[in-house]
Amino acid sequence: MTFEKYYVLDTNILLEDATNIFKLSDNNNNLLILPETVLDEIDSKKSGFDEINFQAREFARTLENATIESSISIEEHKIVRLKVLDKTGAMIDIISKDEYVANSKNVAINIFNDRKILEIASFANVYYEKPVVFLSLDIMARTRALSMDIQTDALFGTKSDFNFEFHKEVVVPFEEIEFLENSDITQYDPDYQCYNFTYSFKVKSSDQIILAGVQNGKVRLLDEGEIRDQIITPLNMEQLFFCNAILQHYYNVLIVEAKAGSGKTLLALSGALKLIRRKEFQRIIYIRNSIESLDKGEDIGYLPGYEEKFKIYNHPLMDSLDYIIRSDHKKRHSNKKESTYEPLEDAEVTTRIEQLIANYNIETMWVGEMRGRTLSNAFVIIDEAQNMSNKTMQMVLSRIDSSCKVIVLGSNMQIDNFYVNKYTNALTTLLKSTQQESDLVKLFAVKLKKVLRGPITEWAESIFSTENK
Repeated sequence: MTFEKYYVLDTNILLEDATNIFKLSDNNNNLLILPETVLDEIDSKKSGFDEINFQAREFARTLENATIESSISIEEHKIVRLKVLDKTGAMIDIISKDEYVANSKNVAINIFNDRKILEIASFANVYYEKPVVFLSLDIMARTRALSMDIQTDALFGTKSDFNFEFHKEVVVPFEEIEFLENSDITQYDPDYQCYNFTYSFKVKSSDQIILAGVQNGKVRLLDEGEIRDQIITPLNMEQLFFCNAILQHYYNVLIVEAKAGSGKTLLALSGALKLIRRKEFQRIIYIRNSIESLDKGEDIGYLPGYEEKFKIYNHPLMDSLDYIIRSDHKKRHSNKKESTYEPLEDAEVTTRIEQLIANYNIETMWVGEMRGRTLSNAFVIIDEAQNMSNKTMQMVLSRIDSSCKVIVLGSNMQIDNFYVNKYTNALTTLLKSTQQESDLVKLFAVKLKKVLRGPITEWAESIFSTENK
């Protein structure tokens, strides 16, 4: 049987999304080749509640719906062909080998497994009638494959799929200023697109700039006084746009692509506290994916106890609450006539954080505990979206009902999840979704490009950013 393409799949392709097996099959036009080591690695991931564990079980269910079409031996290799019994009829060759050239001595298990997978890929590259393509999200595995004359790919999109701009500048005559509010945006920008969420109207022949958003195709000027009236004050134009969208009842889903140190979590929390005080929501829910910078997505099982395992994921939240408490104390002091300012002791800050969490019903959730739940009347902050797969984000968002407001935060320059890349993660998928108008939700997206944490952060962002290479 002749196929258009022959793909050898690395484990991470299937743990990123088990349904990739059907997408890559392309209605049975392509043959999918699985080294036995891939099956072993997936089998080892079936237990647990992280997204990769769900994907491993989902793939196992796919294999349950398959029949053996053939089984042959070629020298020391065995090839078992499976046909998945669904509407696509995907064909899968599972290749095993009696003995591998790769040696496990003094080599990490993940590297040893990669070498075994590539041994199978090398055999497949010669055995099949067309050269195979090795698919992996691991740059080191792909590089080694290239050194073995094996074609590679990584489920990448194109660069055009990744460039998003949500803000525009427009020049307006001075005499038009009083007519801006609630006017049709196409009157000032005939090329308006649904993803043009914010505008800077530069007044002709002057230094004046008027900031505005767009709602239902109408210009809505920002009330900067109202926006700045919160614990954490926005410091630049992009932060003003972000804070305005938080406070506007019109928007219910906000997507924020932001550099480290740009204030995204602080501003999200500050706005959430203000909305809780207005009684627009009853609680704040902070969600962060349980993925760290570990090879092969290895978990944190070495930590003792449930609390110890998962409290590390709340550090960004706790750091932000700490900053909010200290900032609020300093701001209150500045409004008084006392001559000396005394910063809060750490113990007092801890006490006030606990009070803040209790008073504003601030909860933290781990994605592994969200299945089957429904979140209502909450301001939901989903952090580190760049480390979430599409399936994880789908699961999280499907838990949230219409009484909530959702802010999705992330940075495609800080991907730690081995099983996604900047083209396939949930943050990019959500950013892409802004390119079309939705009848179901009121979307808003913004990029926070300015680093405010300090010069060290800004310097690190500038030299290590892939966008600058």
